[in-house]
Amino acid sequence: MENEEQIIKRNWFERFVLWCMNLLLKPFGKQLTGKAADAFLQFVKFALVGVSNTIVSYIINAVTLLFLDAIGGFEGIDKYIGNTVAFFLSVIWAFIWSNKFVFKEEEGAQKRVWWKTLIKTYIAYAFTGLVLSNVISYVCVDLLMINKYIAPIINLVIAVPINFVMNKFWAYKQKKGDDNEPEDQPA
Repeated sequence: MENEEQIIKRNWFERFVLWCMNLLLKPFGKQLTGKAADAFLQFVKFALVGVSNTIVSYIINAVTLLFLDAIGGFEGIDKYIGNTVAFFLSVIWAFIWSNKFVFKEEEGAQKRVWWKTLIKTYIAYAFTGLVLSNVISYVCVDLLMINKYIAPIINLVIAVPINFVMNKFWAYKQKKGDDNEPEDQPA
């Protein structure tokens, strides 16, 4: 059981999510507390940023396509331009919200260098969103003969946790220590 100080520290959303999860775990005699609760909440926040990112990506893609249709001359390549613009802008969206709500800077650790974290975020999203998703689609549809409408669900189940781990332990990782100066800044 979490102590009263830990519970008070959590906002209403975190308390609600933990209450729901603990309700599901109750028949098994389990409960999320402490570091396990913190890790679960971080993953839920990451998933929520991902959902918002998907919506933002779709809107950017659609607006880009409408814009290109209005000015003309991009027939045949408009979908690629839309996908590219949506990818680059939606990763910035995910970076901002992940940095603010999911992977907050730890006290007593070196401050992150924002542009290095952004580049790593782009690499993580490119790996899971472009490379891994295409490999999974190929394996599911072409090799395992799984329906092409089911393959994206399998892709999400595999890619989202991998993206979370890449972001948590690589893109947003901070070096330990009480030095609060960014690593590439002179003292």
